[in-house]
Amino acid sequence: MLAAVSLAGCSDQADGGRRDSNGNPLNPFHRAEKLAELRVPPAYDAGGGWDTALGGVPKQVANAPVVAVPGAGGVASVQGAANGYTTIVRAADTGRIKWSSAPWDIPAPSDTELSHTPGVTVVDQDGREYIVTFAQGVRGKDALHEGTAVVSLAVYAADGQGASVKPLREIDLPVKGQPTVRVSPYGGRVLVGLGGVIDSGVYPARSFAVDVVTGQSTAYDHPEDLLSACGQADCAGSRVIAATPDGPLVGVDNGGFGLAGHWFSDAARPSGTERTGDLAPFNGLAYGVIDGHVLAGWQTPDKEDGAAADPVWSVHDLGTGRLQASMTCGYDLNNDINAGNYGSNREYGVVASPDGRYLAAGPVVFDLQRKKGICLAKSGDRKDIMVVSIRDDGTAYGAVRQDSTAEGTETAAVQVDLDEGSDTAKVLGHGTVVPLVANVKGAGLFLSRNDNGALRVSLRRER
Repeated sequence: MLAAVSLAGCSDQADGGRRDSNGNPLNPFHRAEKLAELRVPPAYDAGGGWDTALGGVPKQVANAPVVAVPGAGGVASVQGAANGYTTIVRAADTGRIKWSSAPWDIPAPSDTELSHTPGVTVVDQDGREYIVTFAQGVRGKDALHEGTAVVSLAVYAADGQGASVKPLREIDLPVKGQPTVRVSPYGGRVLVGLGGVIDSGVYPARSFAVDVVTGQSTAYDHPEDLLSACGQADCAGSRVIAATPDGPLVGVDNGGFGLAGHWFSDAARPSGTERTGDLAPFNGLAYGVIDGHVLAGWQTPDKEDGAAADPVWSVHDLGTGRLQASMTCGYDLNNDINAGNYGSNREYGVVASPDGRYLAAGPVVFDLQRKKGICLAKSGDRKDIMVVSIRDDGTAYGAVRQDSTAEGTETAAVQVDLDEGSDTAKVLGHGTVVPLVANVKGAGLFLSRNDNGALRVSLRRER
C-alpha cells in the first residue's frame, strides 16, 4: 500500500464529442457504469464517486502522472495524446473536466532503461496555485545534432478554463546525461533535484530552484557553500531540501541545517539535544518540508548503560527556524540499512492534513495546534505505524510496518485517532485501501490496480 504512493497515475479518454440532451459534453465518469468495488475506510462512501484507469503505467515509475489540486478542488493528470502529452484537471467531486491543455511535446527520451513518464505537481507561489508538468530527455537531437539534455517544465494556472490551454510558460533546465529527477514544490518555489546512480534519493546534491511566475531558475551545484556556519566546519554532503522565496533550505548530511542567509539550526535546537556527537560539529537532520514547516530529527546522548537513546523530532517555522513542537520518538534518525534517512534518502514523504494542523512522516506525527507530538513507532508489542494521509478531524490512515518483506506478505491498513493518541490505532478490514490524499473537495483520492494490471485512480466521497 505504501508503495502505491510512487505508482500514482491517472488517464482517461476524452469526451469524444458525445453530448447529452441538453447539449453538454458527456463525460465517461457519468456513464451508467458500476464503480469498482473498493474497500475503503468507514469515513468514505464506497458507492459514491468516480473511477478511471491508466494502462501502461509501470510498477516502478520515477514521476507520478497524477496529483491533487486542493485550491482548485480538482485532480490533475497527464496522459498520452497523438502528438504529445495532455494535462487534464477534473473536479474531485464529480469527475467533470474543468480544463485540459494542448498536447505538450516532451523532450525525446534518450537510450536508457529509466522511465521517462511525465510527472505533474502543484505549487502555491505568492498566493496563486500552479500546475507544473515535467519531463526529462533531449531537445534538438537530429541526424546532424546530438541535442541538449534537459528537464523541461510546462506551467499552467490551476484555475484555467477551456480546452487546448497553452502553458503560461515552458522552462528548459540544462542537465548532464540523464539524471534521476526529483521535483518538490513545498517551499513556495519548485525544487528540481538531479540525482546520479548513488545520489538518487529525494534530495540530490545538485538542484535547481525555479520561479514559475518569472521562469527564472537558480542552479545549486555546490550547496556546501550556502550556509555561513559551513565557513568554520566541513559541510561536505550538503543538499538543498526546499526552495523558498527567501532562498534555499540547506541540510548537511552529518548534521545541521538552515535557511541560507537567515537562520541556522544551532539556534533552534530543542531541549534534550546536544551540539556534538556522531553528527559533530552540528546536530540536526532536516527531514523534509511541507506547508511552511520543517520536520527535523536530532541525536540525543546515549543512556547511562551505553545504549542508544531515542532521537528527538521537531517542527520549525520554515521562514524563521522558530521551534514549534518537539517530542522523543523511537524512529531511527539515520536508518541507512533500509535506504532510509541518510544523505539524499528519506524513507517516507512528509504529509499534512488539508487544514495544516497535523503533519507526519512515517511514524512521526505532530499536532501543531496543540504543539505536541504523537509517536507511532513500535511500542511494546505494537508494530510501527506509517502514516500516509490525515483528515482534518485528526484521523490518520496508513499501514502497519511488516517485519517480513517477502513477496506475498500483505500490508495491513490501519487508522488512528490522533486526538486520542496511539492507543486508538486499529487495523482496518482485509483488503482495505487507504486514501493517498484524505480530502480533496469532500472526497478521498485512492490508488489501486484493476484486474488488468492498469492503475486505477478512484475518488470516493466522504460520508
